[in-house]
Amino acid sequence: MSDTKGKLYLIPTRLGDNPPLEVLPISIKKILEEIDFYIVENEKTARRFIKRISPSKSQPSLKLQVLNKYTTEAERNTYLNPCLEGVSIGLLSEAGCPAIADPGADIVGLAHQMDIKVVPLVGPSSILLALMGSGMNGQSFTFNGYLPIDKSERKAKLKTLERLSSEHNQSQIFIETPYRNMKMLEDLTSTLHPNTRVCVACDLTLPTEFIKTKTANDWKHNKEDLHKRPAIFIIQKD
Repeated sequence: MSDTKGKLYLIPTRLGDNPPLEVLPISIKKILEEIDFYIVENEKTARRFIKRISPSKSQPSLKLQVLNKYTTEAERNTYLNPCLEGVSIGLLSEAGCPAIADPGADIVGLAHQMDIKVVPLVGPSSILLALMGSGMNGQSFTFNGYLPIDKSERKAKLKTLERLSSEHNQSQIFIETPYRNMKMLEDLTSTLHPNTRVCVACDLTLPTEFIKTKTANDWKHNKEDLHKRPAIFIIQKD
């Protein structure tokens, strides 16, 4: 690997609107102050985040490339060109860790193809924080992303995940769009075996953080309002 190339730093961000250095290590502040080139999901929120951590950093000096569902492959393939000229780039997630349930994975793959050193930095991952707090199997687990929106397809998927959990003694992790959280919980309680364990972890790292593991049957009596709160769901059938 050429020492003359810049590096690609994978920079985690907060999971919510709390003071950045309460949940992020000082190493992120140091890297942000050294780098002017960034690949981001949203320019406005990225600039706000950088300014919050490093108020003295010159905003006009920042060069941001946007990576989202509208970014073409041709555009994406040029984003790491500064690294070839010795300039390091920061890949900045919108929330949590870059490249984990995040479009940045394509950029990281491209960096490896271009023989650019990838440097992942420490920061909060809602997936891992939820698993840590769930009391479920942390040795064997699968993250499944979003489940189907169609109700019948979603219930079929839940039964499949429950079966896999039982067969492999494996935690099955997934997420949902926050405004559909309550519907998801209803489907979990009506579809899963009554004794299957269900963890709901929402607002992680925030003052309103809620993590609870109960059986599917016990969740039928849930009193917690999960509506529009970012959440991770985990199931395990023993």
